[in-house]
Amino acid sequence: MANTETALKEATTVIDGALGAALVDYTSGMALGTIGGGKDLDLAVAAAGNTDVVRAKVRTMEMLGINEEIEDILITLGSQYHLIRLLKGRGTNGLFLYLALDKGRANLAMARHQLRKIEAELEV
Repeated sequence: MANTETALKEATTVIDGALGAALVDYTSGMALGTIGGGKDLDLAVAAAGNTDVVRAKVRTMEMLGINEEIEDILITLGSQYHLIRLLKGRGTNGLFLYLALDKGRANLAMARHQLRKIEAELEV
């Protein structure tokens, strides 16, 4: 089992094209851990903003009566992918992994696969 720091480090070293990663509590909007980012990618701002995205999607699914769990949410930009993976494990309710990827260097399918693996090994 991996702790937050180990899981985030793995996300940015094992996943090709990773620019930054965060573990976020979407009940508060706070990042519980971050790695990477920089002046062009403020992970604290991304954590707060993506919290709004997750809350809106959860609320919309409730209004539509969709009784399924969100696996992940993908936002594509001209040069980046932003991947939000809601965590399902014991003790992870209300948490998501956020991963920003360089679109030119990343393999999206492989990134999703590796992020699922990281989630499975994460212990919060």
